[in-house]
Amino acid sequence: MHGDAKYLIRFLGGTDKRFVIPVYQRNYAWKIPQCQRLYDDLVKVITMNRENHFLGSIVSFYNPDSYAQEYVIIDGQQRLTTISIILLALYNLLKKGTVVSKDSKLAQKIYEEYLIDKYQPEETKIKLKPIQEDKQAFQALFDTKKEAIESSDITANYAFFKDKIKWGELSADQLFESIRRIIIIDISLNHNDNPQLIFESLNSTGLELEEGDKIRNYVFMGIPPQKQTVYYQKYWSVIEQHTKQHLSDFLRHYLSVKQQKIPAIKKVYAAFKEYAEQKANGDIEQILKDMEQYAQWYEKLTYAKTYSKNINDVLRRWKKLDFTVAIPFFLEVFHIWTEDIITEAEVVELLQYIESYLFRRMICDLPTNALNKIFIALDKEITALDGSKQQYVEKLKYILENKKERTQFPTDAMFLECLTVKNIYAMSNKSKQYILERLENGNHLESKNIYEMLETGNCSIEHIMPQQLTTEWKTALGQDWKAIHEIWLHRLANLTLTAYNSSYSNKTFQQKRDMEEIGLKNSGFRMNQMIAQKQKWTLQELEQRNEELKKTALQLWAFPKSNYQSLQELLTAYTLEDDYCFTGKNIFKFQFQGVEQNVKNWTDFFQKVLIMLHETDKTILNQLAEDKQSKELALYVSRSKKSLQKKGYCAISSNIYVFVNTSTQHKINILRHFFQLYHIEMSELLFYLKEDKSNI
Repeated sequence: MHGDAKYLIRFLGGTDKRFVIPVYQRNYAWKIPQCQRLYDDLVKVITMNRENHFLGSIVSFYNPDSYAQEYVIIDGQQRLTTISIILLALYNLLKKGTVVSKDSKLAQKIYEEYLIDKYQPEETKIKLKPIQEDKQAFQALFDTKKEAIESSDITANYAFFKDKIKWGELSADQLFESIRRIIIIDISLNHNDNPQLIFESLNSTGLELEEGDKIRNYVFMGIPPQKQTVYYQKYWSVIEQHTKQHLSDFLRHYLSVKQQKIPAIKKVYAAFKEYAEQKANGDIEQILKDMEQYAQWYEKLTYAKTYSKNINDVLRRWKKLDFTVAIPFFLEVFHIWTEDIITEAEVVELLQYIESYLFRRMICDLPTNALNKIFIALDKEITALDGSKQQYVEKLKYILENKKERTQFPTDAMFLECLTVKNIYAMSNKSKQYILERLENGNHLESKNIYEMLETGNCSIEHIMPQQLTTEWKTALGQDWKAIHEIWLHRLANLTLTAYNSSYSNKTFQQKRDMEEIGLKNSGFRMNQMIAQKQKWTLQELEQRNEELKKTALQLWAFPKSNYQSLQELLTAYTLEDDYCFTGKNIFKFQFQGVEQNVKNWTDFFQKVLIMLHETDKTILNQLAEDKQSKELALYVSRSKKSLQKKGYCAISSNIYVFVNTSTQHKINILRHFFQLYHIEMSELLFYLKEDKSNI
C-alpha cells in the first residue's frame, strides 16, 4: 500500500484513465445536505483565501488486466462522483454561455482533462464508471438528447450544483480554482494488500455506511475480480431486491437465526465476518446461496407475499402490531414449510398461536425484553424435545403452554381480566385498529378493510357512552354515573366503529341507535348490530357486552392446549440482562462464544464462564489477583487458594483462583460486573434453567 497527498486535479487528470466503481459498492448516496456542505467548503476556500481543502482519502487499486489506466475505487466513490458532477455542471454552463470564464479554453480543459478520454469511442469515453444504476444517470447528463433520470441522486445533485453555479456566489473561475486546491490522500493498493482490512480502518468524512454496505464490501472484496460481477448479479442483487430498503435489518435477522444470538444493530457487520469465517471455511458462494433463500422468505414474511391467502391474512395482522421480534422464528418456519415438513394449514395454525401469544402478552403488559431470545431459540427448543421436527405445531403448543413467569403465555383468566380493565383507547392507533378489526371481521370470509377505513377517515373509533356526559346520560346511568363513567369510558366494552362519529357526538344512546339512516340499527358494522339490540346503555349493558367480547376474544386469541407428551424437561433461556431471581432454580446448560456446555450446578457454571472470559483476555484476572487495594472484584480473585476461605474457591488457571462460596444471585451479580470489565455484552451469555422449584 502506498499513500500520497496530492491535488485531486492531478488524480483525475490525464488521458487514458478510468475510475471504476466496482459492482459490490453501494449506489451513489449523497443527498443535498452533503452537497451543500461540500459547496460551502469550496466557497470558503476562496472567500477565506485558504491554500487548500482536504477532502479525504481515495483508495484504489490498479487493474493490470485493463488496456487503459483503470483504477478500481475501494473507498471515496461518493466524493469522487460528486466532484465529477460539479465539473460536469460547470462545463455544461460554460458551453452554453450561461456563465463565462476569463479563460476561453476552460470548458474544453475541464471536459477533456477531467471528464472524458477524447480518444475513446463515444460509449466508453467517460472516465468515471459508476455501477449500473448510477451509470445510466451520469451518462444521460453528458448527452443533451437523452432524458435525465429524475429519480437518481446524481441527477438531483447535478441540478443542485447547476443552480448554485448560476446563482454566482463564486464565478466560474473561482469555482474551478477552489476545486484545483482540493487535496486528497491517494492510497494505492498492491497485490499483497487486503482491500477489506484497509477499507475497515479508514475514517472517511463521507456518508456513513450502513451495516449492509459494509457486509457487501466484505463479501466482494474477498472474491476474485472475474467472479465479482457474476456473484453480484446472481446473488447479491437478488437479495437486495427481496429485502428492498431493509438489507441491514434482514441481515440482522439472518445472523440471529444462524448464530442463535442477536447482534447489536451497530455490530451486524462484525457478526457477519465472524459467521463467514467460521461457516463452510469461508465458502462465500454457499453463504450467498443460503442468504438468497432466506431473503426470499423474508420478503414473503414482511410483505405478506405467499401464495396462501390465509397465511397472508395473519402476516398482515402481525405486521400491523409490528411484531418483528418473531421474524427469526418465522424464517425457520418458512424453511421447514418449503421442505414440506409442515403443511399450509399448520403454518396458519402456528402463526395464529404466535399472534395470540404476543397479543395476550401486550394486553397483560408483560415485558417485551425477553421476546427476542424466546423467538431465536424457539425452533431449536421444539426440535430438542425429540430430536426431530415432526409434530412441529403440537410441540410448539406444548412449549408455549408451559412457559412460566416472564415468558408465560397468559392464561384465559389472566388475559380476560386484563382485557376487561385495560384502557384500550390509550393504546397506539395501530393496536386499537388491530383489536377492533379482529372483533369486527373475526374469521369471516366477508370482511371490511377496517384499517383502510380508519386510516382514510371513512370511519373512526366511537365511545358509545360519550367522553362528555350530558344531563340525559347522567340520568340514564343512575346515581353512580360518575364512577361508571370513570371506570368504563375507555374500556373495550364502550368502544365501537362508526362512520358518523361527528353526528353521534354526545347524543343519548337511543338517539345514536335510532337515527334515521345513520343510526346503529342501520350500521354496516356487525358489532353495531349487536349493540343496537340493547334498549339502553348502562352498567348492566356494559357488563353484558364485556362478557360477549370476552367469549369472542377467547376464540380469536386462543390459548394453546397440546396433547404432546415429552420425555424431556423443558428449559427456559435467560441472560445476565434479565431482572430475575435465580435463587432456587436449576441451571442445566449455557451457551457462550458459540459453544454450548452442560453444567452440574451454579458453581460449575460460574467457573466455566470465568475460564472462557479469561481466555479472551488473560490480563484482567491477573491484574485483579495482584490488586491488594481494591475492595471490589479483586476481593474474589487470588493467586493462592490458601488465601481464600477453606474450600470456597475454584481454579481458573494454574495460579488464579476465584472465590465461589456465595449465593446463586450473588454469583450472577459478580458475573455481570466481570462482563462489564471485559467489555462483552451480557446478552451474549445464554443459560438454561429447568422448569422446577428444586435446588441443586
